[in-house]
Amino acid sequence: MPVVQFTDNLSRQTNAPPCDVMGGTVRECLDAVFSLHPALRRYVLDDQNAVRQHVVVFVDGTAITDRRTQSDTVRPDSEIFVMQALSGG
Repeated sequence: MPVVQFTDNLSRQTNAPPCDVMGGTVRECLDAVFSLHPALRRYVLDDQNAVRQHVVVFVDGTAITDRRTQSDTVRPDSEIFVMQALSGG
């Protein structure tokens, strides 16, 4: 099963450890994680269900190309990493 991991700041804020989930696309995998940790959705997706502007999703080290519907495919052994940019001074 693909594993979905989040940066430390997202994991701490939403209590979301790495998750092994079922899914053949990034969206299917994210939906599986969101069903376990609903608070993550608003940090990762906007109100149109697209990846938020300051969030990047990687599959096996490569940024996804379909930020709007997350249709990028994943393999059973893929690693999905969700990273949120931080700003401030």
